[in-house]
Amino acid sequence: MSVEANVRFDQEAVTRFSQGEPEWLTQLRQEGFAGYQQLPLPKLEKTKIDKWNIDEFTPYKEEAALSSLEELPQEIKDLLDADNDNVIVQKHSGIVYARISDSLKAQGVLFMPLSQAIREHSDLVKKHLFQCGIEKHKITALHQALWSGGFFIYVPKNVEVKEPLQTVIWGMDEEVALLPHTLIVADVNSKVTVVENVVGAKYARPVVVNGMVEVFAQSGAKVRYASTRSLSEKVTDYTYRRGITENDARIEWLLGDMNLGNTVANTTTILSGNGSSSDFKSVAIANGSQKENFVARVVHLGTHTESNILSRGVMLDEATAIFNGITEMKKGAEKANGEQAENILMIGDRARGDANPILLIDEDDVMAGHAASVGPVSPLQVYYMMSRGIERKEAERLIINGFVAPVVDSLPIEGMKKRLSMMIEGKLS
Repeated sequence: MSVEANVRFDQEAVTRFSQGEPEWLTQLRQEGFAGYQQLPLPKLEKTKIDKWNIDEFTPYKEEAALSSLEELPQEIKDLLDADNDNVIVQKHSGIVYARISDSLKAQGVLFMPLSQAIREHSDLVKKHLFQCGIEKHKITALHQALWSGGFFIYVPKNVEVKEPLQTVIWGMDEEVALLPHTLIVADVNSKVTVVENVVGAKYARPVVVNGMVEVFAQSGAKVRYASTRSLSEKVTDYTYRRGITENDARIEWLLGDMNLGNTVANTTTILSGNGSSSDFKSVAIANGSQKENFVARVVHLGTHTESNILSRGVMLDEATAIFNGITEMKKGAEKANGEQAENILMIGDRARGDANPILLIDEDDVMAGHAASVGPVSPLQVYYMMSRGIERKEAERLIINGFVAPVVDSLPIEGMKKRLSMMIEGKLS
């Protein structure tokens, strides 16, 4: 169905992005642009985004490469494990630094800018890029047309990457969008952890982040993806993630959202293989007048599949958030087991949270459970701590930190834990 839209990008812009790229990628971009012109906005549960910024941005800015990590600002260096040789940094539209250890190269691991992978491993990328089935609408179509930067990770059969692969997506210039695309392919019985940090400056004018992550875990593979996001109040953040598991594979998502602006995030895992599993943990803290919409979704297709969803949110001031946990068990997903819990704390009379555990079951021989809670910090817990000499604000802070600890403690890099803890403290203060 065609819809009217204020289209800011034309075919010429897509053509410029396609220069030097293979024909199959140019076709993908053109298909994305056509979808951007014709498709409607996504319909989100209890969240209207028709007046949100979708396409008011500059799509590209060239950046000079860095010769070493020492050239990065200290705040970016603090995100990284200095002893880890495997890191890629994206600034605005392009990759400014990329490094992979010789030991991983010797094992056949590919960790590089996505644009480089398209040139050097075109067939492998073509097989997977935009092939995981992320839903089609105006926002994802615009990403498909204009994506820039991003990372490609391939782990060969039976290879275990013991150190996390670190990525940073970094924005500083006003009006320049971040449009990264991350593509992860884990071959049979491989194992990898990917750590992503998304940071943005304090912009004076509105800008957009429109990112996408695709994960393909082949039989027996284990993929852990951890991400923290700290973007300023002028940034509207749209992020779509999707993973597909084959037999006995596993995908873990560990997400910390400390944005100051409006946010939409959808993370979906398709358990297509028998015996495959997924684990999703997220924490989000919102303040001011933020509006956020989070979806954590698992679709059970194979038999003996398992999933767990744990979402924790803290709403302050006038912030509002929707947390949708969706567990689907399709016909034939025998012996599947799915658990989920969405819990939201509301601090202040005008803060609002909505936790929606959703079970869609089309198979008899399964197990599924859900839990949800929305409310203020427990007065009894506060009273107990105050009776031990702790002031009210400090008591609430300690209770909130304990509330989000199951997610924070799961992060794979100590520096990442510290940064997320610092961001949480900043929000609470």
